[in-house]
Amino acid sequence: MSDDTQNAGEATGTNASTLTAVDTSDIAQMGYEQARDELASIVSTLESGRTPLEESMRLWERGEALADHCSTWLDGAQSRIEDAVARREGRDGEDDAEQK
Repeated sequence: MSDDTQNAGEATGTNASTLTAVDTSDIAQMGYEQARDELASIVSTLESGRTPLEESMRLWERGEALADHCSTWLDGAQSRIEDAVARREGRDGEDDAEQK
């Protein structure tokens, strides 16, 4: 640990090793909208600048997990749309061939 980190920890009564890991196990069960809404709330809280550093770090870590979850949902949705379009184009191509 650097002297600056140690001194900062002594001044606040904490140090980097006392920060606890954020429980994100519930995120996997969330739907897209629920995760997005919680992420928006976290961003708003962090942007206010009124949250203590340790709580800000906890919120940021949870926000990162929520953002990853939302990305996974959106990637899945995009893939489903692309698959549906490809199936439709395949059927349209078959219909065009039959009409000729």
